[in-house]
Amino acid sequence: MIINGEKQTLLEPVYLDVFLKREGYQKNRIAVERNGEIIPKSEYEKVIVTDSDTLEIVTFVGGG
Repeated sequence: MIINGEKQTLLEPVYLDVFLKREGYQKNRIAVERNGEIIPKSEYEKVIVTDSDTLEIVTFVGGG
């Protein structure tokens, strides 16, 4: 699996929401693209990611 351009091994398929929680991401502060397609937050619990996927995870930062 490639996450934000870096190779990472995923030992078994997992639901996207479980993966994100395990990696410490907050669902309400990110956007996820899987294999070139943006995944709606409402689909995180239904999408399974595998070791062959490429993810881009963008974190929103507040400021002023």
